[in-house]
Amino acid sequence: MSTEAASNTMFNRLLNSIEKAGNKLPDPAILFFYLMVIVWVLSAILAPIDFGETHPLTGEELSVNNLLTGAALANFLATMVGTFTGFAPLGIVLVAMLGVGVAENSGWIDAGLKKLLNSTPKMLITPMLILIGIVSHTAADAGYVLVIPLGGVIFYAAGRHPLAGIAAAFAGVSGGFSANFIPSAIDPLIMSFTLEAAQILDPEINLNPLNNYYFTSLSSLLIVLVGWYVTDKIVEPRLQSTEIDGDEDGMPHMEDVTDKESRAF
Repeated sequence: MSTEAASNTMFNRLLNSIEKAGNKLPDPAILFFYLMVIVWVLSAILAPIDFGETHPLTGEELSVNNLLTGAALANFLATMVGTFTGFAPLGIVLVAMLGVGVAENSGWIDAGLKKLLNSTPKMLITPMLILIGIVSHTAADAGYVLVIPLGGVIFYAAGRHPLAGIAAAFAGVSGGFSANFIPSAIDPLIMSFTLEAAQILDPEINLNPLNNYYFTSLSSLLIVLVGWYVTDKIVEPRLQSTEIDGDEDGMPHMEDVTDKESRAF
């Protein structure tokens, strides 16, 4: 066996082990519950320890609060609703969802994504699909509902494996969730976290919602390049032996944007 073949076999084994481990992960809601329990337990363990840290503004001594006491648990349950409604990004997300809901259900987002993907050369399908997945964050959940299934349809129509298209679209939508070169609802949401952290040091500070724009823009470019390489060089070759399940005549096809949709768009 050549060195290249051995390396490829070891790499495939590593990917297989990662895939098996990932498939065994519980539901995200359960993961958050586990993390909450871990934080509670750590708070009880670390509460008696004096770390000698002080608040940077007030100079007051900082300590870990035990979240497993009766009073702490009662306060957690009593203030649960207020904590949720007082979450800084919640208002921004609710307002943005109103506009996004109109754009999505009226078909504007659907037509726009189809127009972009239909005009893309075959050699650039992978990076364009990942880029569309990133840009779809301006439409909240539209990326998961629309772009990921379309990824499989587009790859199949181009004579490529549809699972590779689904993986590429998922990489853009989920892997690039906070990356975008177009300002979206994610920007003020991220800014709200940054603002609350900055106000610990300066309560009077105000930040621009686009203060993360350069970072998110460059991140989107990096995700497209990495996703392009991983899809074409790693994911799709691994799917060569995977047969497509289903009747070929019943496979979905990429629909063109109608004249009516174009005028409406």
